[in-house]
Amino acid sequence: MKILMVCLGNICRSPLAEGILKSKVSSENVYVDSAGTAGYHIGELPDKRSIAVAKKYGIDITDQRSRKFSIADFDTFDTIYAMDESNYHNIVSLARNDEDAEKVKLILKEISTNNIMNVPDPYYGGDQGFENVYNMLDEACDVIASKI
Repeated sequence: MKILMVCLGNICRSPLAEGILKSKVSSENVYVDSAGTAGYHIGELPDKRSIAVAKKYGIDITDQRSRKFSIADFDTFDTIYAMDESNYHNIVSLARNDEDAEKVKLILKEISTNNIMNVPDPYYGGDQGFENVYNMLDEACDVIASKI
């Protein structure tokens, strides 16, 4: 099973989602990666606030580097989780066929009790935004891991 987490810049939300899911699944059975729909931060480490909140919960994401989503990701990954509706639409617009498009899901749809479908982008907010995002993604990744 190969899972890709996608947000806009691949420095805040998707690196957290990647690190959280990796901490919940066997790396022998599940490959997890992340990417951004925009290439603003290619090659950069995750945001220091994402690194800090992950570290607080015992997860090290400092081995990750930002990369841009590519059409080849449809061939590599079984499931592609978008962090919000904007990124979801950006990814689906690149789909070559229905099979590609069906791989794309909103990550918060995994949490059936939550009516919020978008993981808020914490980039311009304070540290509490990163904590909130971590908690949302942790809950969603629990559900994803339980299905694998």
